[in-house]
Amino acid sequence: MFTINAISALGTTLILFGLLFYLAKRKVNFGIRTLIAMIFGILVGLVFQGHVDLVRIFGQIYTRLISAIVVPLIFISVIASIIQLENTAKLKSIGLGSIFWLSLNTFIAAILGVVVSNLFNLGVGVTILESSEASTTTVPTLLETILNLFPRNIFAHAANQEIIPLLIFALMIGFTFVKLRERIPSLSNFKEGIDALNTILFGIVRSIIKLTPYAVLSLIAYATSRHSANVDLWVLILPVLVAYLMLVIQTFLVHGTLLALVAKVNPIRFFKGIFPAQIVAFTSQSSIGTLPVTIRQLKENLGVHEDVASFVATLGANMGMPGCAGIWPTMLAVFAINALGIPFGLAQYAMLIGTTVLVSIGTVGVPGTATITATAVFASMGLPLDVIVLMTPISSLVDMGRTATNVTGAATATLIVAKKTGHFNEDIYNQNTEAVV
Repeated sequence: MFTINAISALGTTLILFGLLFYLAKRKVNFGIRTLIAMIFGILVGLVFQGHVDLVRIFGQIYTRLISAIVVPLIFISVIASIIQLENTAKLKSIGLGSIFWLSLNTFIAAILGVVVSNLFNLGVGVTILESSEASTTTVPTLLETILNLFPRNIFAHAANQEIIPLLIFALMIGFTFVKLRERIPSLSNFKEGIDALNTILFGIVRSIIKLTPYAVLSLIAYATSRHSANVDLWVLILPVLVAYLMLVIQTFLVHGTLLALVAKVNPIRFFKGIFPAQIVAFTSQSSIGTLPVTIRQLKENLGVHEDVASFVATLGANMGMPGCAGIWPTMLAVFAINALGIPFGLAQYAMLIGTTVLVSIGTVGVPGTATITATAVFASMGLPLDVIVLMTPISSLVDMGRTATNVTGAATATLIVAKKTGHFNEDIYNQNTEAVV
């Protein structure tokens, strides 16, 4: 391992890390730095082919850090999302309706991700990892699968990264809090603690995400060192095209159909009204950062009552998210399954879709959400986390479209909930959207 070539590869990598750090200090766009890191990784892998084991360790450290933060982050985020509901009345009327429509949106997106990715055979014939590097699990029976969904020992589940039982336990805590808060005012201290912990965890996530370009350089160098650079480059091109195809379908066809069939409104007027929020989402790559524009458009141009617009749109920036938490994780999962030749039947794909929907409850609309969500899904399904990091360069390219899809999905759910609960002014919807540009 400690040969002259290996040490030279390490030294070169450290110099390139310095260049990436310099670019970060110069405020160069994160996506551009990630793409530059990919190019650096390919060059290191080609020049020092077979001698990049010391370089790979940086990527391995990154995947460990991501893996470590996923369980507490998802657990606390789910609780934080549910306890936003002020009382059981709102929980039953607006809250449950919001959760249903946001989750249904993600469910449709996850199915779309699985079907379209398989139609394009993503990952087939691609060698990015050896099959032995994938986490292998014994496929349980149907009864075992159902039983394993429910929590038994949350500490054991956390240690084994069994996400779904933890999610269910978090939901139990969140719903019980909402029910008891009306009778026990002192429970507000619990909410403050959860909110504070949630803020801390996302601060940690932001710090880890900043390391992404260095991890990309490391793992791309390792992959390129072992396999054809041409194949690896094509691996990073086709998924971009397929991802944007799915995002366009979800954004306009799926959401438009839901609005026409469920809310019974003209979807063209909706897209005119929400267009400014879509533009902000596309450029900022942050659902939360887009919230003020989303709420304004829903209230002033789409006829949604202010309370519903604020509540459901905010909830939609903390759960659901069909782009980041529906299409992206399932697309990466199909890619990994096909590339590694993992036997997956209908039952396993159904489990993948169900896991994706459950994980989506705990997502938050900030840059890096797609990585966290995909990591949680991969951990639950026993898939190798290295694939997520290897695909990070294209993640930066796709994130603009993913965020616009997320914001559109949240706005769609908000309008449907408003229409069904009587908090929708159809006159404003029909009059004001004509003027929106």
